[in-house]
Amino acid sequence: MTAALIFPIILQMAGIFVLLAEVILPSGGVLTILAIGCFGYSLYSVFTNVSMAVGMMFVVADIIILPVVLIAGLKLLAYSPAALRKSLKKTDGVTSQSEKLTGYMGRSGKAITHLRPAGTALIEGRRVDVVSRGEFIEREKPVTVIAVEGNRVVVRELE
Repeated sequence: MTAALIFPIILQMAGIFVLLAEVILPSGGVLTILAIGCFGYSLYSVFTNVSMAVGMMFVVADIIILPVVLIAGLKLLAYSPAALRKSLKKTDGVTSQSEKLTGYMGRSGKAITHLRPAGTALIEGRRVDVVSRGEFIEREKPVTVIAVEGNRVVVRELE
């Protein structure tokens, strides 16, 4: 009887490792199918070759062990190569706002396209994608930059 349990136990362990691999490595469900196959054939082997009582013990063990393995796998996911561990900081030189856009604050130019409310303006000889505060600004009208928010340049029409 113990010799008949060796193969199902090996399949159970293989299923657990494949399930952990599925959580850590993106496989599109292929590893999940392989894990289900390992667990299924292990249970089939126990029920047919050993006994119904031992098969039920395997089922109860799977009901207890599988959620624990999934939770442990999700905890391990933070340390896997699939996880983003690098944080983007200003001290590392990462900025969300272009340095040259901040120089446009308070500058004037003219709308190249109609701003409804987004369009293009010519500010200090450069084409800049701009938005108005919601109002329509006709083409060739003078505009001034009133805000630079991230990569968005906000303008208003000069009177």
